[in-house]
Amino acid sequence: MKKNWLWYGLLAMTQLMSATQLYAQSQNQGHSPAPSSEPFEAKKTSALDALIEEYEGAVQEFDSLWSAKPTATSLGDASNDRVLAAAALDQEYLNRLDELEITSVSLQDQITADIFRRQLDKRAGEIPHRGHYLPLNGWWDYHATFAELPTRTRFRSLKDMEEYLDKLRDWPQYSRQYIDRLEKGRQEGWVRPRIVFDKYLPTISSHVVDTPEESRFFEQVSGFPDKAPEELKRRVSEEALLDFRNQVFALVRDSVLTGFSELVRYLEETYIPSSSPEPGIGSLEGGEAYYQWLIGYYTTLELTADEIHQIGLREVTEIRSAMMEIVREEGYGEDFDAYVNHLRTDPQYYAETPEELMEKTALVLKRMDGELPKLFKTLPRQPYGIKPIPDYLAPQTTTAYYSGGNLDTEAGFYALNTYDLPSRPLYEVESLSLHEAVPGHHLQIALHKELHESSDWPAVRTRASFTAYTEGWALYSERLGEEVGFYRSPSSRFGRLSYDMWRALRLVVDTGLHTKGWTRKEAIDFMASNSALSLRNIENEVDRYIFWPGQALGYKLGEIEIRNLRQKAETELGADFDVREFHEVVLGSGNIPLNMLQKLVEEWITERAERE
Repeated sequence: MKKNWLWYGLLAMTQLMSATQLYAQSQNQGHSPAPSSEPFEAKKTSALDALIEEYEGAVQEFDSLWSAKPTATSLGDASNDRVLAAAALDQEYLNRLDELEITSVSLQDQITADIFRRQLDKRAGEIPHRGHYLPLNGWWDYHATFAELPTRTRFRSLKDMEEYLDKLRDWPQYSRQYIDRLEKGRQEGWVRPRIVFDKYLPTISSHVVDTPEESRFFEQVSGFPDKAPEELKRRVSEEALLDFRNQVFALVRDSVLTGFSELVRYLEETYIPSSSPEPGIGSLEGGEAYYQWLIGYYTTLELTADEIHQIGLREVTEIRSAMMEIVREEGYGEDFDAYVNHLRTDPQYYAETPEELMEKTALVLKRMDGELPKLFKTLPRQPYGIKPIPDYLAPQTTTAYYSGGNLDTEAGFYALNTYDLPSRPLYEVESLSLHEAVPGHHLQIALHKELHESSDWPAVRTRASFTAYTEGWALYSERLGEEVGFYRSPSSRFGRLSYDMWRALRLVVDTGLHTKGWTRKEAIDFMASNSALSLRNIENEVDRYIFWPGQALGYKLGEIEIRNLRQKAETELGADFDVREFHEVVLGSGNIPLNMLQKLVEEWITERAERE
């Protein structure tokens, strides 16, 4: 592979300069860090492919270089120096991408280049806004990911055992790297808001237990050697298994508990006392500019915060009108609050046990499985299952989430929150399940994994993931249930509208909090007065928006874009419109930015019209 001299220079300079200097130098190349949603103007395929190939090689060399540094751990390297050096590398290739000659018109090449640009800008563009000083956002943060290590680990060999020990041993060092970045931000007044930490701290402190026997990190091996997996017993001696158990016990006591205790102590004694009293990031110096960057990153659209706020208000008005039709139909006249109170308090709408909630969810999904061929030409081969959210996460997390699993050896899983059943109404089960499993997240993500297997796309494309596409598709999928016989009861129709309203409210509340000075109470009250969501869900959601600015905007904006593209296709193609073909186009090029999705659908409309 041909290596660029600038990359050699980068490698050499990492030995001589601080990473901060490196990043500053890369910024002098003349590239603006703001994310761009302008289409890639047909640049030469061979040059693009060569640049991407070179970048992949450069990343491998970069990773190899940093894996030998003292900051490297078996869990990764989250040090500030490495973050800045990685951003410098991406900035260099971003500059070079801008310099490519314009000679090709392939739409797929345009998509590849646009995705490459956005991936490079994720690290390079965030540094000027100091996003790396805010590594906590309340959603699968590094400590929560580490806490899943016992669940993700399968002990099948001595190598698995050694890797588990290494990760337990390295946990304190890895956590300190995040604490160091938090501290750098704190010293500059660049901090998360104080109001979110009351609920957040228990997700960490719950792992600070009195003895290793109480820790989830020891639970899986507590019965070794007798209760070790049979496959492991055949490969590892009983003496080695007993020794492994004892080593895990010691590392949980001396390493795992130490790392979690240090993080809790730092947050309680240092970070939280300095945290922002205001919920919106716009209240911090540089916060409004960072929020505008986040809008571009999460939505892949060129919209201002005020434009999004107004879109949200219009959607809220439209959805509220549809909800009121059901309120009147159910005999409540114009009393929206009375009907919502009925839904929130009548026992008929709530499961009595976690098992009942899981069973009703399973029935909904099995019904949808049978309807999928009416909507899709291609279905994934990977199965999916449902499971409850772990107890230690359930009180602080949202209603549900999806995890993809390994295409060849694992199912995808829809994780459902069965904690506090009075806040999990049954009239939301259809919308929630279609969103998280099929035809939502599982169908889309599993299909794309299979697509990546059979395509010759570069890695920068196959690993792409855009919130506005992923979540926009999942929200659009909720509405698809109407086309195949779901939402038959007034309460379930109201539940779907309430979920639609939930995402529309996000546009108003997120921008209100971060650019218009809204308080947490104002956000909660606005959501509560316009939806049937339980108050617990509303409070958790508002705290999420406060903690993770901009991310929630992609859901509704993505759904609006997909819906608008479908309406355009239906209008222009008339009787020739085929929903299965439309979905084939929307899903057929992987996870892509919305501006590129628009180009794909418009190209398909033109080709389809010409065939007829």
